Amino acid sequence: MELQGLLETTVGGLGYELVNVELSNRGRMLRIFIDKPATGQQEARTGGITVEDCARVSNQLARVLEVEEIDYDRLEVSSPGMDRPLKKETDFARFVGREARLTLRVPVEGRRNFAGVMRAVAAGRLELEIEGGMVSLELANIDKARLVPKIEF
Repeated sequence: MELQGLLETTVGGLGYELVNVELSNRGRMLRIFIDKPATGQQEARTGGITVEDCARVSNQLARVLEVEEIDYDRLEVSSPGMDRPLKKETDFARFVGREARLTLRVPVEGRRNFAGVMRAVAAGRLELEIEGGMVSLELANIDKARLVPKIEF
């Protein structure tokens, strides 16, 4: 089984969502970012990932990776943070109404960088409200996307 599929299956089986995987140090360090999946109107901001969640996933992954003979030196499991990356269409849909920063692969209207409020996601497109109006972007053209942290007091 490929590494991404193995990680998704294991993390999902524990009731978490695999947000991102980073391989660094020539593939010797695995950095895994997890979140709690949205349930109805509930969002990740209601509780978030705890140290206990990370330890639980780390312990299970260490066992699974050993059984599958995946060679690595170090495993880190972490929360995606307040500036959570958005990768899949479901990520964008989950956070509609929130502000995001995007970098495109190919410029649209002469720009590669956008920041605005995500208003809708459908049919592989994101409707983004930016200063000066709305822009419709193809999800396949988005190179990087992150939520803009929202700090409430």
